[in-house]
Amino acid sequence: MSDQEKCTATGSCLCGGIRYEVTGDLNPVTYCHCKQCRVWHGDVIGYSGCDREDLKFLSDDTLTWFHSSEIGRRGFCTGCGSSLFWADITEGYIAITAGSIDEPTGLKAKAHIFTGSSGDYYEILGDLPCYLESTPTSE
Repeated sequence: MSDQEKCTATGSCLCGGIRYEVTGDLNPVTYCHCKQCRVWHGDVIGYSGCDREDLKFLSDDTLTWFHSSEIGRRGFCTGCGSSLFWADITEGYIAITAGSIDEPTGLKAKAHIFTGSSGDYYEILGDLPCYLESTPTSE
């Protein structure tokens, strides 16, 4: 089976300088409330994600990576400024901003993470599970 036949999702930045496809399963959406994500994206961000080996770039001339912490780096477009990815440099996982994935995504929200550092200007509503830090590894 070719990668094209296995493609489960495609997406891009706002200007189209970065296009990607995922050829494996996407994780349910997790909303991150950490200070880094809120500053980087301008507010709470919904991430899906996949195994790094399942992400293929169709165009990435404007993709730049920024090391934002000891364990992570963030990928963004130098053309339009869209922030698209968070990659754990110690594992084979990459988070993809849910808003960059072409619709229909078929994704569902799973949880809120890093609620212990959420902003003081909003309330977390709804009945999704909330975690003070990251999602427990058993989930």
